[in-house]
Amino acid sequence: MAEPPVIAVRGLRYRYPPSLPGREAELVLRGVDLDVARGEFVALMGPTGVGKTTLCLALNGIVPQSTGGVIGGSVTVLGHNARHTPVPQLARHVGIVYQDPESQLFSATVEAEVAFGPENLGLPRAEIAERVSWALDVVSMEASRERAPTRLSGGQKQRVAIAAALAMLPQILILDEPTAALDPLGRLEVFRVIEQLRNDQDMTIVMVSQDPEHVAAFADRLALLAEGRIVAEGPPAELFYALDQMEAVGVSAPQLAELSVALERCYGVSTRFMLLNEAEAALRAEWEPQP
Repeated sequence: MAEPPVIAVRGLRYRYPPSLPGREAELVLRGVDLDVARGEFVALMGPTGVGKTTLCLALNGIVPQSTGGVIGGSVTVLGHNARHTPVPQLARHVGIVYQDPESQLFSATVEAEVAFGPENLGLPRAEIAERVSWALDVVSMEASRERAPTRLSGGQKQRVAIAAALAMLPQILILDEPTAALDPLGRLEVFRVIEQLRNDQDMTIVMVSQDPEHVAAFADRLALLAEGRIVAEGPPAELFYALDQMEAVGVSAPQLAELSVALERCYGVSTRFMLLNEAEAALRAEWEPQP
């Protein structure tokens, strides 16, 4: 018997409270359906304003419990009704990391930042210390535990934000564009941490991203959002080659996938690749002169 999904979203509709009296806000989510299996890494992609962040906030109950507004459909996370289960209770199971790490970091030291969540659970000091050391080790920030978060690089700050979420020992980690403001090295640092969490902890990851190259390399499944709905989903290796569909949705494909499709259209060469090592192998096999 198949294991039920750890996240099950059915017909999710949501409208934020009106910004002005007597003016009804537009629907942000217009009927989202999404299942996420245990240990899966699902990337959410779509243009600005289609509801990606709102969907993330619905997965840990902030929408609608903290935001208000009008909601329909259902969101079930690890068997909990996310619309009605208190947010602090869901936070024990679902960690969330936002785009701007500075909006989440407020403690004097990295160690204090990561310890904040477990301290609020009232855990014994020995267990808090163990969780802090483990979380910092996972994100390779153990050597910086006494540093002030304000003195870290962007990639380091984001890794500390992830460590703070990990210290709560969540089964699911939600990341809302955590690499958007980072340089290429910082983006790679964050994706490597995510990959380690999947390999070592079997953690379920839902990540909003506008980084097609890294999504192609790391994600199991891609879900495209447009006009408040998921309009397509599947392995990145399938969706990223559908360039017309990607363009219609307003999402970029990896440049190497675009090159692959262009070669196929121009020369009839059936070479599909999205990653540099795949491109090198495919092009050598197709174009390198044979002895």
